[in-house]
Parts: sequence; structure tokens; C-alpha cells
Amino acid sequence: MADERESLESWLELYRTTLPLKIAGLTAEQLCERPVSPSTLSLLGVTRHLTKVEHYWFTSVVAGIEAPALYCEHDPDGDFNNIGTEHALADVARFHEEVAGARDRARAVSDLSAPLLGRRRGQEVNLRWVYVHMIEEYARHLGHVDLLREAVDGTTGY
Repeated sequence: MADERESLESWLELYRTTLPLKIAGLTAEQLCERPVSPSTLSLLGVTRHLTKVEHYWFTSVVAGIEAPALYCEHDPDGDFNNIGTEHALADVARFHEEVAGARDRARAVSDLSAPLLGRRRGQEVNLRWVYVHMIEEYARHLGHVDLLREAVDGTTGY
């Protein structure tokens, strides 16, 4: 039986590896489609959002490194809104880079309960809280991805 950290990391890894499976084989155009009106969600937008979330939590909060938010220079929802086919595949690659960096930064924290170097809105949080939040974030958005992918090309499941 896995201990607490192994359990949290296993669930997060399952979700991290599920997103690429769900968007595999799509063209840049398909990644950018917004197929569920009136929603403006796209598969690329959700991918960019999860990239931004990985970056924020594991760079700014876990490692305490001041870094600007990804994709949101002029629009707080730029991760969802400012998508385009010209950078779609690079945005997917960025997801993989951020996840790799997040894993490294989390490995540097030995105690799930210890306050992290960065803060969330001025409040201390620990790695346990970040892991639980990330699991929730992925679970919610992978549900969106399921619906979007089916609407784009009919593909369901993994």
C-alpha cells in the first residue's frame, strides 16, 4: 500500500499523463476549435490553462520563484482566449516542459506539511495542499477535455 505522498503523486501523475493522451493526434486547427457553443473552451485553451497552473503552483509557490503568469500578459484569461494555430504545437510542448519542471521542484520538498517558499495570496500553503488542489484542477478540466474531444472528432476514452 502506498504512503500519502506516493498516493498523491500517483493520482496527479495519472492526470498529467491523461491530458496528452486525450489530445494526441490532433492538428493545430483541431486543438483550436471551440466546438461547444456558447462556450469558448478549446482543447488548446485547456492545455494552456493546465500549463499555466503547473507553472504557477510549482514555480511561484513550491519553489518561491517570482515568475510572470503564462499567457496572461494583457488578459487574465489569455490562456483560454489567446490561442492560435501558429503556436498550438509549441504550447503543447510547453505543457510537457512545465510538468517536468514541476516534478523536479516538488522532489526538492521533503515534507508534505512544511510551509512552501512561496505563498498563495499571502497565505502559507504546503505541498500536500498543492497536490490536492492540482488533482482537483486536472479532474475538473479533464472532464471538459472529454467533451471537447468528442465534439471535435468523435473520439472518446483514452
